[in-house]
Amino acid sequence: MAMGAPAAKADDFRASARRLLGDLTAHRGHVLVITVLGVIGVAFSVVGPKVLGRATDLVFAGAIGRHLPAGATREQLVEGLRARGDARLADLLSGMPDLVPGVGVDTGAVAQVLAWALGLYLLSSLFTWVQVWLTTTVVQATVHRMRHDVEHKLERLPVRYFDTESRGDILSRATNDVDNVAQSLQQTMTQMLNSALTVLGVIVMMLTISPLLTIVAVVSIPVMAMITMAIAKRSQPQFREQWAATGRLNGHVEEMYSGQLLIKVFGQQDGARRTFAEHNDALYESAFKAQFVSGMIQPAMWFVSNLNFVLVAVIGGVRVASGSLSIGGVQAFIQYSRQFSQPLGQLAAMANMLQSGVASAERVYSLLDAEEESPDVPSRTVTATLGDDVAGGGRADGSAERTVAGRVAFEDVSFSYSPDTPLIEHLDLVAEPGQTIAIVGPTGAGKTTLANLLLRYYDVDDGRITLDRTDIRDLPRRELRSAFGVVLQDTWLFTGSIRDNIAYGAAHPTEDAVVSAAAAAHADHFIRTLPDGYDTVLDDDGSSLSAGQRQLLTIARAFLADPSILILDEATSSVDTRTEALVQEAMDRLRRDRTSFVIAHRLSTIRHADRIVVMEQGAIVEQGSHDQLLASGGAYARLYQAQFSGAVAEDPSA
Repeated sequence: MAMGAPAAKADDFRASARRLLGDLTAHRGHVLVITVLGVIGVAFSVVGPKVLGRATDLVFAGAIGRHLPAGATREQLVEGLRARGDARLADLLSGMPDLVPGVGVDTGAVAQVLAWALGLYLLSSLFTWVQVWLTTTVVQATVHRMRHDVEHKLERLPVRYFDTESRGDILSRATNDVDNVAQSLQQTMTQMLNSALTVLGVIVMMLTISPLLTIVAVVSIPVMAMITMAIAKRSQPQFREQWAATGRLNGHVEEMYSGQLLIKVFGQQDGARRTFAEHNDALYESAFKAQFVSGMIQPAMWFVSNLNFVLVAVIGGVRVASGSLSIGGVQAFIQYSRQFSQPLGQLAAMANMLQSGVASAERVYSLLDAEEESPDVPSRTVTATLGDDVAGGGRADGSAERTVAGRVAFEDVSFSYSPDTPLIEHLDLVAEPGQTIAIVGPTGAGKTTLANLLLRYYDVDDGRITLDRTDIRDLPRRELRSAFGVVLQDTWLFTGSIRDNIAYGAAHPTEDAVVSAAAAAHADHFIRTLPDGYDTVLDDDGSSLSAGQRQLLTIARAFLADPSILILDEATSSVDTRTEALVQEAMDRLRRDRTSFVIAHRLSTIRHADRIVVMEQGAIVEQGSHDQLLASGGAYARLYQAQFSGAVAEDPSA
């Protein structure tokens, strides 16, 4: 399965949110400063409309005053109007304290007020800018630490975890979900804080203007909250289905990409397209429902906001007409009303985004909380010995100077991948130092499982495995594995030069050591035919090389590592017959004086093994030399006859 989209809703929102906040407390000093900056920035911002309302009062008073007769005060003018029975105009003028009959607009006073407003908004923007900068610092540091924890956790997870979890889901948690946490925190941390502070600040400023209008405005809060909760409740299952459908679609796309050659060989393009169409249609349907339902929040918020705006305008107009509120006060209150409803809508949107971010954090925490490998014992002096075939190699951990004799013993070992399905039961096998043990048998017999147990990718259920008579569970995994060199059937190359790929795992190898390792694996010739030779850059799967060439590079890597114990799992499976003979000769040299386990289907590659072990259904059914097993006429003889009956008699290795 490929990388899917982040989760939409946490199963345990509160616990995950508390844990995420706990991660932020590592930067509590920065968070405190961010909060203080938010308070100051919002304070400057919410004072602005009232200051602008003052400018409006000055302009309106001047516009009215210049048309009134000079020589009388505002109070005298109001009394005269009331005496003539013009109470409505008298009430209007009484609510204009800046009115001076016969005097026009005081541009100096207006300019001074506007300068104050501009200064307030500039300061608010400055504090908000610093706040955003600090928020970015905190969020990126938190997410950087989260990525670090995920990477280290992946190193400590047992192989069994990767058997049960899809690769795409693990990649999604390590990348998409971590990125979604970063995006959610970046957008919500400052905005939710500032929106909440703005709502509180605006309520305070509205109360200073008109408590009645404030009550009208605040009534919209529970209405908006109920609408948001109702819509969110409907959208949550739709979002979950959308992310699930996204994961299924991405998984199918990854399968088509990785298996495109097989799809073409077997002519399954139409079937792959039909399956893609089914997943794509399912994603379209679930995404449409999720986005449509969640998209109703914003229009609903604006409807309530506009309704509130109308009520404020009507009631405010009545209050102005009655002289109990100035025109500038109404203007400021209308601005506050808009400024009040906008952060409420933002809080609703941020709540959805925060929910998605916490859900992603929960998925990351689920990975971080996964059961790890059993604890390692303290470091010991167990690792590989330098050999004579390739000099200048050694392990990247610098431990190559310590020695391993190479005696390996399976003592009454039992193991199963699933408790209900035993695979290996009561197996005994001893490999003395320097011996080559070949393991053969049908698919599913447990051959590769033995190698996995040797390397402690899994621990045995019963019995024990010893290295030089020491239980491998009493050895640190890193040091245990440093004694082994492994060449697998499936080659693994990374993006980098051929030189870097051969030197992978070696501690600062010399150029001569790399070339010698390549020559020993019969890879030097084809490498030198490439335009850039050892500097040729490969992509992550080495697709520019043939399968056989990729295999030769991994064999060269094993030569350079120069281990005490070799595990060769179908190491020559991708090599042609001619190259196989050369590689076999090199392998014989590499195995000299080293304990080797050779897992093979090509029986021609193991004829000269010291002992051949035949496995069926997790048990050893027979063992001995090639000639002994052929003479016994048992399972090995049947495998040999089945493989070579009708073969061209040039050589059994064909």
